[in-house]
Amino acid sequence: MEEPSKGFVRADMLEDIKRIDEQLQRHLNRVWAMQNLDKENKVSLTQKQDWEIDSTKLIIKQVIAHGAFGTVYRGLYDGQDVAVKVLDWEEGQRTEAEIALLRTSFRQEVSVWHKLDHPNIAKFIGATLGTSGLKFQTHKKRVDMQNTAGCVIIEYFPCGTLKSYLIKNRERKLAFKNVVRIALDLANGLSYLHSRKIVHRDVKTENLLLDKNLTVKIIDFGVARLEASNPIDMTGSTGTLGYMAPEVLENKPYNRKCDVYSFGICLWEIYCCDTPYPNLKFSDLTSSVVYLSMRPDIPSCCPNSLAEIITRCWHSNPNRRPEMKEVVTMLKAIDTSKGKEMTPLYGSQGCLFFCCR
Repeated sequence: MEEPSKGFVRADMLEDIKRIDEQLQRHLNRVWAMQNLDKENKVSLTQKQDWEIDSTKLIIKQVIAHGAFGTVYRGLYDGQDVAVKVLDWEEGQRTEAEIALLRTSFRQEVSVWHKLDHPNIAKFIGATLGTSGLKFQTHKKRVDMQNTAGCVIIEYFPCGTLKSYLIKNRERKLAFKNVVRIALDLANGLSYLHSRKIVHRDVKTENLLLDKNLTVKIIDFGVARLEASNPIDMTGSTGTLGYMAPEVLENKPYNRKCDVYSFGICLWEIYCCDTPYPNLKFSDLTSSVVYLSMRPDIPSCCPNSLAEIITRCWHSNPNRRPEMKEVVTMLKAIDTSKGKEMTPLYGSQGCLFFCCR
């Protein structure tokens, strides 16, 4: 075969070069955007923000929960019962990149959360940057606030997460009217976020709290962001396995419809009071959800009106999923007096529970 002349490129290489050039340009655009965001943050952090609280009024008490990047405490702020999420790390246990990610996550969460006002969004009380001087009670470990990105303070919910509530009701299940009521709370909260062009990106029952009236409150906006006008600017496997939409798992561009998919999984979970895909590994789950369109089995006793919402929300094609405001309308139209509720596997009547594939 005759070699190409010097100074020329084969035609079959042009498309490859073009794709590489486009990928490089997108990467550089993201880098430049992050650099500009960092510059803006550095300027803003030198000034007192309207969301900053007086740390001398905050008393941190017992631990509520531990996470990969921080700890949630119960506390008091100016006499009010609060929950305090402290983004912290042990000295020498985090790389500079991880620490930078924590600080970015903190700024992202505060910038989104402090502007929200809705009955189904947990009330943001304030936040504080990494400063010393916090008061501690009833637990031995002191958190050195010099080694934290900061802490976020929200109202305290004694009933805990929706996840824990569903686990407690795993055997007896929930009355159908309560299933629809809880689902409607979540749908209203997500519809509000989407109306403000905010994509939560980590909708799951662990990120939903219950107040004393069992009203759902959405929390955790650490990975939430404004929806990009071009879906190609929103990529990456952000979220929690089991709730992530196929396009997110594949690292494809996505939009607010990824939240709709996650809602569909949550709605199944609320009705069944069980965990989706409990025994599947990451690789098996990813390939099955993406390539085999695997979803949790919907029990035969599930009313058609609810089953239709679930299947539409977790459709593989994002364009086939409804908007959350449409989901709100569909849920309101359900006649809960005719709905059946789940019964335990050993129940003598009603529907038996079918496990996920």
